[in-house]
Amino acid sequence: MYCNQGYIETERGKGHAVISWATIGYGAALSALLAAVLTAIPTPRRRAVTAVAAISAAVGPLAWNAIVHTVHAPNFFTDAPVAVLPASWQDTGSGVFTVAAASLALGLGPLAGQPARRLATTALLAGLAAFLVDVYLY
Repeated sequence: MYCNQGYIETERGKGHAVISWATIGYGAALSALLAAVLTAIPTPRRRAVTAVAAISAAVGPLAWNAIVHTVHAPNFFTDAPVAVLPASWQDTGSGVFTVAAASLALGLGPLAGQPARRLATTALLAGLAAFLVDVYLY
């Protein structure tokens, strides 16, 4: 069974690994940074939109990984046997939580009066950032 880097053993000698709190924080920061870049590139957006997308990209993985860490769910960290995209359920959860957080935060905040397409696109870019950071950087 292959697992990503940055994991800690939860039970001595049993091989159960979950993500460490330091790695959770590191991943949240990287997700926020990539989300800021991805949401600023396609079309110039207001700073508030980029900031909310970046914050959502930090909060989503932080919340999801805190849940996975707290319940000691090591099976979520098994990567798919695909060399190009070795995603795990943990990686996917980070992206999903980010899309949900970004949709709520942007929809109730800076994009409240904007078309749904703009909101969905921005939330999906934030989620993509969190997902890619989880898959490839930690």
